[in-house]
Amino acid sequence: MRASRVLAVTATACAAMAFSAPLASATGGPVNVQVSPYTVHQGGSLRITVDGCPRGGWATSNAFPRTRLSAERSGSSRATARIFDRATPGTYNLAVRCDDNNRVATRQFNVVAGRGALGGLGGSVGPSSTEMTVGAGLVTTAAVGGTAFVARRRRTLGAF
Repeated sequence: MRASRVLAVTATACAAMAFSAPLASATGGPVNVQVSPYTVHQGGSLRITVDGCPRGGWATSNAFPRTRLSAERSGSSRATARIFDRATPGTYNLAVRCDDNNRVATRQFNVVAGRGALGGLGGSVGPSSTEMTVGAGLVTTAAVGGTAFVARRRRTLGAF
């Protein structure tokens, strides 16, 4: 009976140690690395969110320069990395390291060719030849009308 108690206590101690190990490792470095968007254009921006880096850290990749992670009150860290304009399209790895820990977490993302859409009509549509002709006509009309107004006014002032 005595041996069974020792065996039960030992089994309970081992179980407690086994269940506490994942909790201890969960606070010891970067976890849950998120990238948004997963697919980004050359020259685009990639938002990175990391849990487990309460003091911030660094994100590195071959697709963008080393980027600083800023800590937030929630315990997570965030950064926005700008993808190189000439990054080769394909899959890249992102590595995250916290300031207070040497552990590294990785995440993959895709880079696609092109610059993406420029927002609004101003960046996506240029003026047509008709619009240029109408604009030139309006400028010419304003210039002729302004000159005629100034010339007429001079004559009226000189008559007195």
